[in-house]
Amino acid sequence: MIELEVRNLAGGEILHACPRGAAAAPLPCVVFYHGFTSSKWVYSYFAVALADAGFRVIMPDADSHGARYDGDEKRRLQRFWPILLNSFAEFPALREAIARQGWLAEGRLAVAGASMGGMTALGIAARHPEVVCAASLMGSGYFTTLSQTLFPSPEVPTARLAEWDVAPRLSDLARRPLMLWHGEDDDIVPAGETLRLQQALQQAGLDNNLTCRWQAGVRHRITPEALDSTVAFFNAHL
Repeated sequence: MIELEVRNLAGGEILHACPRGAAAAPLPCVVFYHGFTSSKWVYSYFAVALADAGFRVIMPDADSHGARYDGDEKRRLQRFWPILLNSFAEFPALREAIARQGWLAEGRLAVAGASMGGMTALGIAARHPEVVCAASLMGSGYFTTLSQTLFPSPEVPTARLAEWDVAPRLSDLARRPLMLWHGEDDDIVPAGETLRLQQALQQAGLDNNLTCRWQAGVRHRITPEALDSTVAFFNAHL
């Protein structure tokens, strides 16, 4: 059994899930980020599954999403990369708010996400050593190159994206357990993005903490196998 609620944390609305009766107890915690044009509610099945496995789950809405969406779809579609950067910027306040609530057991904090949320998780993990482990589903950490083909715009803040790109931070990323999951036929975020990171870590001898999961015939969507792999990963490493 679990508890599920919506509440305000760090100045924004979040979905909060935990095992029943453990709302005030310190627990290993996963901050999970949703995909582009989606919301915390759409990905709430991750919160349910992870809370059922014993974790506390915090799911924020990205800027211009969910409770923060103003209805301007055209503007949102032009702001993929600024929205991603905003999630990076908001993480420290969210992390501190979780700690102030007394919700975090022994610093056991993880990040995870799907699609844009997977990118968010990779960027945060690469820059924040306090993150114990991370899971990226159908994401990419190569922001500077991907921004040339995915939602390209002359206003893309390339220099700011470079500050979060995983390419120069492979050793930082590899110090902790990392799970990468991707459908091999992904038609939005190419599976080659995950393969590129997998191979870069392998070639540098930095893959001891790496778990890769591939699923044949799957396009840009989360499958039951992806959800099960995520829960199993955090059971093993968080």
